[in-house]
Amino acid sequence: MYHCQFPVSYQIFQSQRLIEFLTEQFNQVVEGTAEQWLSQSRVLVDQRLCREDLQLELGQQVTLKMLDHFEATTCNSWRKVWENEQLMVIDKPANLPVSRTTRNLFNTLIQLVRRQTPFRDAHLLHRLDAETSGLLVIAKNKRADKKYKSKIKRLITKKIYHAKVWGAPEWDVLDYRSILVEKAGSKIRSQVYSISQQTLDNDYDGVYLKPKKARTGFKVLKREDGYALIECALFTGRKHQIRAQLATLGYPIVGDKIYSFDGYYYLKRLERLEGALTEEDYEKLGARCHKLSAVKIKLVLKDDIFDFNLV
Repeated sequence: MYHCQFPVSYQIFQSQRLIEFLTEQFNQVVEGTAEQWLSQSRVLVDQRLCREDLQLELGQQVTLKMLDHFEATTCNSWRKVWENEQLMVIDKPANLPVSRTTRNLFNTLIQLVRRQTPFRDAHLLHRLDAETSGLLVIAKNKRADKKYKSKIKRLITKKIYHAKVWGAPEWDVLDYRSILVEKAGSKIRSQVYSISQQTLDNDYDGVYLKPKKARTGFKVLKREDGYALIECALFTGRKHQIRAQLATLGYPIVGDKIYSFDGYYYLKRLERLEGALTEEDYEKLGARCHKLSAVKIKLVLKDDIFDFNLV
């Protein structure tokens, strides 16, 4: 479902004139001026129309109604798990992109954090796919981003995911290594492929592009009714690593539109706007969003080690 009049709201964390706030936050991304938006009754403070000379106070909410702006529906119920002076650990819901996409400018995790907290300059230190839920670390400002992004591997020393997959592996534990590649002529541009080193070495036609080594530790936690719950420990952090490797092993993640059913439902959704998939389609996929969640991370700071666990 798309919105034809799209509300964008900010929480207020310091006293400021409304006209100054609107100009500061929206002038570069919204057509027109703050005076025009007010005269068009597009600005609300605590859901009420207001005048431009209003002095905003701590705790109020300012909303600008965007005209002719369309965004894909998202789940915006993120929550803060932990914070210190420089960092936050966030629990991200499924169906929320972490940053700007072709279908979402304002309803992304980083934009919601910037609008709903005092940290207007927050930055992502790493990423999760839009449909992947779970733990994510955010820098509160540009200075913290610069400090930690270059040494992210020393900051986040453990990442554990849980994946619900089709089928039941015969193995209980598997240390899986493969090469992740893009493929020339792939119908799905974002798709990566998990192949062996031998397959890459024999690729005389140059079909496989941008090869990267990938390693994941898999452990079966439960088998039940044609499904399995698998713990996935990342040793490398490649795009779509868990999704592509599990699909290659023959156990695609439930609800995965790219890596199950040969990408049929991803391509079908591209044919039209959001809504191209039917309830019957989602029933066959097994879920509306793929069942992958980042459930554990370990942060190593200068004087402390923090373990975060959603299970």
